[in-house]
Amino acid sequence: MQKTINGATFRRMVNAANIFLETSKKYIDSLNVFPVQDGDTGANMSATFKSAAKYINECPTNNFDALGDALGKGSMRGARGNSGVILSQIMRGMSIEMVKHQELTTKNWAKAMKCGAEYAYKAVSIPKEGTILTVIRVMAESAEAAAKKYQDFEGFFDQVIKTGEEILEETPEMLPVLKQAGVVDAGGRGVLDIFKGFYKGMLNEDEEFILKEAEESRPIVEDNLAIINYENLADIEFAYCTEYMIIQLNKKTTISDIDRLREKLMAIGDSVICVGDLELIKVHVHTNEPNRALGYALELGELYNLKIENMVQQNRELKAAREKVIQNTKPFGMVAVASGEGIVEVFKDLGVDQIVEGGQTMNPSANDIAEAVDKVPSDHVFIFPNNKNIIMAAEQAQNFTKRFIHVIPTISIPEGVASMLSFNMDSSLDDNLEAMTAARKSIKSGSITNAVRTANMDGLDIQEGDIIGLFDGAIKVKDALINNSAEKLVEAMMDEDKVNITLFYGKDVKEEDANELCEKLQEKYPNCDVSVINGGQPVYFYLISVE
Repeated sequence: MQKTINGATFRRMVNAANIFLETSKKYIDSLNVFPVQDGDTGANMSATFKSAAKYINECPTNNFDALGDALGKGSMRGARGNSGVILSQIMRGMSIEMVKHQELTTKNWAKAMKCGAEYAYKAVSIPKEGTILTVIRVMAESAEAAAKKYQDFEGFFDQVIKTGEEILEETPEMLPVLKQAGVVDAGGRGVLDIFKGFYKGMLNEDEEFILKEAEESRPIVEDNLAIINYENLADIEFAYCTEYMIIQLNKKTTISDIDRLREKLMAIGDSVICVGDLELIKVHVHTNEPNRALGYALELGELYNLKIENMVQQNRELKAAREKVIQNTKPFGMVAVASGEGIVEVFKDLGVDQIVEGGQTMNPSANDIAEAVDKVPSDHVFIFPNNKNIIMAAEQAQNFTKRFIHVIPTISIPEGVASMLSFNMDSSLDDNLEAMTAARKSIKSGSITNAVRTANMDGLDIQEGDIIGLFDGAIKVKDALINNSAEKLVEAMMDEDKVNITLFYGKDVKEEDANELCEKLQEKYPNCDVSVINGGQPVYFYLISVE
């Protein structure tokens, strides 16, 4: 069991981490949810760490005072992109602790990680949780706890890496954009892979084994267009991603001048990182005034490694790529209007691409529907309004999209379900339109709700609060009890040709009550299949389908 890490071992660890990160960089890139080149997290982190490894390998001695200095300077000089600069600060912070020792114990390593996390947080003008910052901070906290328990690095690294994997899996809960895209944070994955590489280097695993494991655990994604969160393709506030280093600083430059530079950059942009010392300053900023960002730098010293990228143009290219993907993905798409968690899941299971939340008392606009249509990967999109008050808005949505919209005039959830069940991806557009339109007419749809006012309608004296059953555009039954009203309505809807009864129970109905009604109807209609589904819909206690 290894209880200390010397300079030679650390050199090997850095090279192993470099191999591991280089192998997994494309996978890390595929996790990006910010669709601009500035978000090439894997490539940027790999380039940054490769520079650190180069400086380490060129170091003529294995003393930690020299290796630590090489780690800090190498990562700073090679830092690319936002994620690369943050990574360089993690390495810089770690190096500050490392240079204090000739050999590192688990306690020394834990202190180095803590210092690295602190430097990373200081580097970001507005730290955001759910990112690389969270992952390195939690891993550093785990390292402090593990150092009290383990003197050997095997047990120590096992615990730290396990904690890193756990916190990485939690990042989608901290950042909604990650959860929406179904990915973990790319920067967090990258920093965790570096520490996995450190561990493998300490164990002295050979390069071939490290490469094999990295490739197997990080499948390279050749085309990440399907993973990118295109919902972020909105107008960009700050157009130019501007990066540079300041070297050969003027003799009069002070640390306070670096702080003032950071403040000036924050006044003209965002995503500001401004880190360094009186030898080297690294700057990253998104701004509409790169000329001012450069001018501020020239007041302190010379510019080096200047890079300015037009993120607006990158955004245009990705939007064009998205259009190409959408137009060529599949022949038909589907959009349904629905509410209620269970009903939404039913539609998704039937192959609906997008759900627009809505229904009775909550009618979406034509623009709402058009926005959903634009997210569907097809030129031809079927729309299921599932409510008579939404049909017109669905038809008007054609004015707000370049897609070809085909409205199936469903007036209820059961009609929508029946129509989708008749859809066949291999059939022609006309055949599908005919089949789905016919299917919606083949069923009877009813609903159970409560009366909101006293009235005399359809031959019934209705009191506010009565439980009423609606079918065929009229109030057919009323009762004081929900299940009684539902049973009466099914009786009014039944005829000898019907063989299926489906009950979608709403959010205000208990499961046991819905099951009780199902059993009663099954006993009453033994020749029918009676099923019950937790629709979770508002307004209606039951939506009933008879076919």
